[in-house]
Amino acid sequence: MRSDPADFELLAPGNLSSAVSLLAANPGEWLPIAGGTDLMVLYAAGKLPARKFVSLWNLPELRRIEVTDDGISIGAACTYTDLRRHEILQREFPLLAAAARWTGGIANQNRGTLGGNIVNASPAADSLPALLVYEANLVLVSVRGERQVPYNDFHTGYKQTLLAPGELIREIRLPRQHSRYISYSRKIGARNAQAIAKVCVAALGRLDRGTVSDIRIAAGSVAPVPLRLRETEKIVRGKRIDADLVGKARATAISEIRPIDDIRSTAAYRAGVLGNLIAEFVQKLAAAEGVNVALARWNSLPPEDAASEILACCGSRTWARELAARRPFPDAPSLIAVSDEIWNHLEASDWNEAFSRHPRIGERKAPAAAPAQSAAWSSQEQQGTVAADEQTRLHLAEANREYERRFGRIFIVCATGKTAGEMLEILRRRLPNDETAELREAAEEQRKITNIRLKKWLAI
Repeated sequence: MRSDPADFELLAPGNLSSAVSLLAANPGEWLPIAGGTDLMVLYAAGKLPARKFVSLWNLPELRRIEVTDDGISIGAACTYTDLRRHEILQREFPLLAAAARWTGGIANQNRGTLGGNIVNASPAADSLPALLVYEANLVLVSVRGERQVPYNDFHTGYKQTLLAPGELIREIRLPRQHSRYISYSRKIGARNAQAIAKVCVAALGRLDRGTVSDIRIAAGSVAPVPLRLRETEKIVRGKRIDADLVGKARATAISEIRPIDDIRSTAAYRAGVLGNLIAEFVQKLAAAEGVNVALARWNSLPPEDAASEILACCGSRTWARELAARRPFPDAPSLIAVSDEIWNHLEASDWNEAFSRHPRIGERKAPAAAPAQSAAWSSQEQQGTVAADEQTRLHLAEANREYERRFGRIFIVCATGKTAGEMLEILRRRLPNDETAELREAAEEQRKITNIRLKKWLAI
């Protein structure tokens, strides 16, 4: 039987302070909710025991994603859609971004929140193994103040957590230290999305000259709580990977879990699948060293030669020197992540140097100072202007001149896949920008161009 809305009461405080004050003044009386995706299942079935709810939805303190040099803080009421769309999360925390894509359908992703997923404490939740692997910390808040706890310690048993009465998760903090790691995530279920996992795994690994220098593995749906497989990590860490080590990792992982039989699967199936996934991940690590011949060759070049070669991807010499100095890179994603990091911290003069290596939009011919490979790529990238009619070409030339008079440099846009008309529209939209805003937009377009060229250079 469906629930009757008249039987329930909902309050929506305007800020976090009011919410925690309400919880403290009425201990155990009000249940905090955010997206409500789990709650609505019980409501629809007429099995919702709580009657009074305090909404955390749209509290500004809980909806922020803040990035610093050292880490990223995710407000507890940020949705899976927020996670999927955040560029740095996508780039630097691919395990969490993948979990966000797996969690329910689009409607659930628009409403479901990361904090709600944590507090709900289901051992089958898609996002929780990723948080274990990234060694997240939780900031908890109440009228007594705030405290920080490692996420690894948060779940104390099935559906049990360290949350004290009247306490909420304010934010989830992740350190930015995984750019050189190889990522692995798998969800085994009836479907990837809109299905509860039978087994899910999130893992990170890093090799140094053939030896596993670090490894982190977490699994869901195989124990009463999301589980970090620390004994398996110990077996693999510091070793060179061979068939014997893969077998030991598989067996150790199976020994660490406590799967059950339920409506979705059996304990035996879960154990067998988990062992296979761990073996697959360790084998992926072993194969990673030889995954890209071009990158391996570039890693071995003298610094000056390496910087000179990569300069075609981005015309800033400072960027090229700093990227060459950060070698070796284990894979293309690591290279691109460090490239972005370096680019975003360069001076405006370095950005302008890179901009100056491009032709004007509509001209396609790169400046004489641009490397030959850069000039060839510029021609390819501006294919969208080839079919432009004469009027569009004239408008582009006029808008280019106006832009250069206003900002003292050429207009930069990632032209790949864009028509001349689309580029003209973007140019006109950006003309009213102030200098600071426009410099940032131009820098972001150059970052996109650089990433596309790095992938072409590596032939991936």
